[in-house]
Amino acid sequence: MIKAVIFDMFETLVTLFEGRTYWGENIAEDVGADPAIFRREWHAIEKDRSIGKYTIEEGLEVVLKRLGLYSEDKVRLAASKRREALSDTFSNIPSETFELLQALKDRGLKVGLITNTFSDEREMIRASGLMAFIDEALISYEQGLCKPDPELYRKITRLFHVESDECLFVGDGGSNELFAARDCGMHALQCTWFHDRAYEPHIPCPILDEFDHARVQTDVLKYLE
Repeated sequence: MIKAVIFDMFETLVTLFEGRTYWGENIAEDVGADPAIFRREWHAIEKDRSIGKYTIEEGLEVVLKRLGLYSEDKVRLAASKRREALSDTFSNIPSETFELLQALKDRGLKVGLITNTFSDEREMIRASGLMAFIDEALISYEQGLCKPDPELYRKITRLFHVESDECLFVGDGGSNELFAARDCGMHALQCTWFHDRAYEPHIPCPILDEFDHARVQTDVLKYLE
């Protein structure tokens, strides 16, 4: 019997493909960098940005200095535009997300979050209305660990005082999160309700045939027995 439902954040509870978007190639354009070279260096420090080694501003400084393009104004511009795009995401959380979370709370289930998140994203999450529904949030920037590290999955079961097979993990599948959840003994469910919004090269994960799928938010409720 499911006692806890654990969610991913991006492309699960919210989507980055809402309103303004601001990807690596957009930063490159604003700072005058070759997009391919910028993207390579930006991704090279992705884990460090995810586990709290660098804030967004610090990460931008590191990369721009490597490329010989650093200025405080460029860092400020890129960080500001990222926050503007994120504000569109968190100002437009689907009503279906809140309805699903409320339905889970009404059933007396624990609700958790495991998300790989940079400093600016962490700020938005903590300030969002989603936190009223989440009992435990394991945010990589705060935890110093990223999915698919199994310790994140083990930790949330300890916090909830449940067994892994009493947990349903719901995510779009990025960062190998579904495989990690399954390997830890959880039931893993791939949500695809935002899948048609994504476009190359920013599709976090293809549809995975080896997992059950939730095509709309209410489909999650079918997997609670």
